[in-house]
Amino acid sequence: MSLKDKIVGDMTAAMKAKDANRLSVLRMAKAALMNEQNKKGVGYELNDEEITKTLQSLVKQRKDSIDQYKKAGRAELAAKEQTEITVLEDYLPSAATKEEIEQAVAAAIAETGAASIKEMGIVMKAAQAKLAGKTVDGKLVSETVKQKLQ
Repeated sequence: MSLKDKIVGDMTAAMKAKDANRLSVLRMAKAALMNEQNKKGVGYELNDEEITKTLQSLVKQRKDSIDQYKKAGRAELAAKEQTEITVLEDYLPSAATKEEIEQAVAAAIAETGAASIKEMGIVMKAAQAKLAGKTVDGKLVSETVKQKLQ
């Protein structure tokens, strides 16, 4: 069963259970997937990797919104966004831990031979490759790389 089929199946289950919040998030996710699919052309089917990237993008958007809502003092809207993130994360691979990120960054630095902050992009690319298959917080990876290269 593909990830898209799982989302559609869970959407049906949410309708039957009258779970309006979950249904709303799943509809939004399905719409984002359809938009992405339409960008690729008629008859194109997204694979699970592309679906995962789209869902990760939606999570990132929600995290950015949470930051903005907190700055504006809108805790109720930040809580709503956090709830949406919780639903979306059910469809994403497990998140990389801080230790896993640190290990990947250390290995990437050793592999690339990077010695200064100027080579941050090369290290970031290598670290992201080592963390493939996991949900990774790019901001945390970036901060870790900066720490290790200074």
